[in-house]
Amino acid sequence: MRISRELIDEIVAHAREEAPNECCGLIGGADGSAHRIFRARNSEASPLRYVVDPRDQIRIMGEIEGAGEELVGIYHSHTRSAAYPSQTDVNLADGWPDPLYLICSLVADPPEIRAFAIRDGAIDEAALAIEDG
Repeated sequence: MRISRELIDEIVAHAREEAPNECCGLIGGADGSAHRIFRARNSEASPLRYVVDPRDQIRIMGEIEGAGEELVGIYHSHTRSAAYPSQTDVNLADGWPDPLYLICSLVADPPEIRAFAIRDGAIDEAALAIEDG
């Protein structure tokens, strides 16, 4: 996935603002490029797991589709662990095999963001091309 430094910075800012709880959101784009970040509420309000608030999910998906884009990614933060999918993350990805999953770990300084394809319980790291300007 190609993503601008500005959007990466938005994800990191969201993660820091929601700490100690995990943040979450959706990423709209097309053709393997991220165009916009959509913050969502974590309905779990938990430092250990996230669930995108269903009302936010419906609203955001409408905005993405209305712009002629697609859901290219789902992001969330890990406040106490590395930027690698947990079993809970793998379970949540069931039924959403197409978007990439970006995880922002606040354990590292500066925070680390990695991307993964999660399909049928398998985790494969995906290339994340961060573009300046």
